[in-house]
Amino acid sequence: MEIVVLVKQVPDTANVGADAMKEDGTVNRAALQTVFNPDDLNALELALDIKDKYGANVTAISMGPPKAVEVLKESLYRGADRVYLVSDVKFAGSDTLATSLILKHAIEASVKNYDLVLTGRQAIDGDTAQVGPQVAEKLGIPQLTFVTSVESVNKKTIRVSALTDEGSAILEAKMPLLMTVEGDVNVPRPPRVKRLLKYMNAVSEFQMEEDWLTDEEAKYIKEKGLKVKVLSFCDLNVDQNLIGLSGSPTRVKEIHSVVFKSIESRAYPATQDGVGSMMNELVSEHIIG
Repeated sequence: MEIVVLVKQVPDTANVGADAMKEDGTVNRAALQTVFNPDDLNALELALDIKDKYGANVTAISMGPPKAVEVLKESLYRGADRVYLVSDVKFAGSDTLATSLILKHAIEASVKNYDLVLTGRQAIDGDTAQVGPQVAEKLGIPQLTFVTSVESVNKKTIRVSALTDEGSAILEAKMPLLMTVEGDVNVPRPPRVKRLLKYMNAVSEFQMEEDWLTDEEAKYIKEKGLKVKVLSFCDLNVDQNLIGLSGSPTRVKEIHSVVFKSIESRAYPATQDGVGSMMNELVSEHIIG
């Protein structure tokens, strides 16, 4: 079984500064600390769980700037078999429509006969939950969204539990298909020490072209398979007019960092009546309920 997991390096939204946005309405990613998108970690864990139970090759793909190689190294530490970085200046400014098209071509260029494509439900920087479904649409494959667990897998079909408006349901679909994974449905495994030691020196092809590597280091990286393949515009059969800013109808007007601060405090007695009064006020103020 061949599983593709789409992972993303995202800005740490808990620490957004005044320089988080460029004048052209795109995110200034160079000015922000980055993290592994949480939902994508859950998707990676689900893929690795399928690998452990049924046998599979797991390929992680990330689209982003050169430093996005870090989430791919994290994927290798946790158990991914192969990784690809999708990166080119021509991809910059792509919205969800353009991004899904690029990722569609990246999947087809890297894994010919995939069975499953897994993504997190959404990324914390955009919160659109659009890329996964759009990739499925462009690949022309079925999709199951809000997946919480895998019930069974055979050569042709997969059965999963997924959230619905009414609660949850057991769904079955033929492969290949794409699944978006609900956040917090599992506990992502930590990096494995042996894999961390093996892949900690992995570098992207971008870094291989820089002059800080000695000839011996470059030779070692190649021999040990530590070079992360980069898929650029030239590697993908994609129309340049449909990607980047020119191919993106979405525009970000502005970004606000909303921080909740307490302006007053109130004490309630540690009694049943005190707790009841507190709950009544929380409900009446529409804070809970």
